[in-house]
Amino acid sequence: MPVADRNGTRVWRRRTQAQSLFHWAIWLVGTAIFVYCWQMISEATTWFFVWDAPRISADIWTRATPPRWEYVTQLGEPIWDTLNIATLGTIIAICLAVPVAFLAARNTTPSVLFVRPIALLVIVSSRSINSLIWALLLIAIIGPGILSGVMAIAIRSIGFCAKLLYEAIEEIDENQVEAIEATGARPWQVMTYGIVPQILPAFAGIAVFRWDINIRESTVLGLVGAGGIGLQLQASLNVLAWPQVSLILVVILAAVVVSEWVSAKVRGAII
Repeated sequence: MPVADRNGTRVWRRRTQAQSLFHWAIWLVGTAIFVYCWQMISEATTWFFVWDAPRISADIWTRATPPRWEYVTQLGEPIWDTLNIATLGTIIAICLAVPVAFLAARNTTPSVLFVRPIALLVIVSSRSINSLIWALLLIAIIGPGILSGVMAIAIRSIGFCAKLLYEAIEEIDENQVEAIEATGARPWQVMTYGIVPQILPAFAGIAVFRWDINIRESTVLGLVGAGGIGLQLQASLNVLAWPQVSLILVVILAAVVVSEWVSAKVRGAII
């Protein structure tokens, strides 16, 4: 903005003096917070282990290579369980997320004051707790196993799917809805022919994207006893069987790469 210098000449400056002082004050406060947080972290860190980490990493790498390839015959069922946990959890989440999304969207909810806040609370509650925490809670309630993993993935995914879906519902073209309403269509017909066709591409993309994410999350649920290949990983770590650990990590990486490829192909076909 133009400001006058000492000679009265108008000179262009990006900020006024007050704005510049405020800008530098923000940087000063941010730097002070960063230094304080770093000091707190440093006091709680055992730096000896940090400096010794490269040596430990090299030692583990030496012990873990080459992977124990013959152990792969015992990983077929665990990786299959992992895929089932991700797939079943995603299907359950989608079935529950669809009605929640319609209740949360402003243009489809029965009540903006009462129903919509409850739906949004469900979405926030689901998204705010990690799937590992859900798995721990469910293991305490229904016991360890694949069912706990499926339910943990499902509960965690409801909020994700419902949030993206209700945003897609709110962004639909209302002209199409009004045109169908003008014909005297019933509410379920307006929903079927005016809203659903507009959100189907977004719905399919959300479902595939969440399934891809759930493949990754389900690989670690076994660490807390929720089944899948993570259970084999935990067992191998407990006995320090590093060649088995490296093989399991390779299998997990392969599964994630394949799921990413499938997800990209499906999303590309849909879009």
